[in-house]
Amino acid sequence: MAAGGTQRSGEAKARGARKARTKPARAKRQTMASQADKYLLYQRAVQEPDADLNFVTRVFKKRFGRAPRLLREDFCAAANTACHWVRRHRENVAWGVDLDPEPLAWGKKNNAERLLDPGQRERLHLIQGDVLEPREPKVEVVLAQNFSYFLFDTRPALRRYFEVARAGLQDEGLLVLDLYGGPDAQRMGEEVTDHGAFDYVWDQAHYDAITNRSVCHIHFRFPDKSELRRAFTYSWRLWTIPEVRELLEEAGFRVTEAYWEGTTPEGEGDGVYRLRTSAENEDAWLAYVVAVK
Repeated sequence: MAAGGTQRSGEAKARGARKARTKPARAKRQTMASQADKYLLYQRAVQEPDADLNFVTRVFKKRFGRAPRLLREDFCAAANTACHWVRRHRENVAWGVDLDPEPLAWGKKNNAERLLDPGQRERLHLIQGDVLEPREPKVEVVLAQNFSYFLFDTRPALRRYFEVARAGLQDEGLLVLDLYGGPDAQRMGEEVTDHGAFDYVWDQAHYDAITNRSVCHIHFRFPDKSELRRAFTYSWRLWTIPEVRELLEEAGFRVTEAYWEGTTPEGEGDGVYRLRTSAENEDAWLAYVVAVK
């Protein structure tokens, strides 16, 4: 009896298994988030390469009386800014350096290979490597944008990066850095920006008042209520303008300047950066620091 019962039980399981195999699989629901390209969304929501490069060119011309032609984008990720640089002038040459192969590969396929002019593609050089390694040839401008150098969270580490960047500059050369700050930069919470087809969410998840270290995420939300959570995560130190300028001077730069973003009558940033020696604190601010070799 026991054996027969076991056999019938096994047959029943086998029949159930056959039925399970023939049952059509339920299609996974496609959402806007599941079909989204996080790098493309980032470029649309965060980057303004033409505005950055306009600033670089203006400051360089004011300092040296001519336009720069040789630029290196450190921490370039998908090299969006470097690609814009080679489009701007037939003599412009750009190098992009990033340690992470994934965004660099995306940038080659979606930014570099879509340059229409073969000459532009020839004048773009993308390198998977460490920004702490010395680079040749020397350039006229080194860019470290989107607060990327905040990843160096000790004074010796950041000073070392500045020393390497300075060594990679020609005698007439600039290192251009951006910063953010203000009381809002030290508060935990989300800031949502509507971009029409999606919402960009800047999520300050953690801030340590003793170490000045912060953990932030970028999420993207879509009209179908789906969400691409933690598309990007940053763990870094919130450096201040005086700290950055002091370390640049220790690294050997002879002049450092702070350019402060102006505001609209409504209190929003206007995208215009002016040379300042002092500025009243704001809830949230953006600035450039320019170091002259």
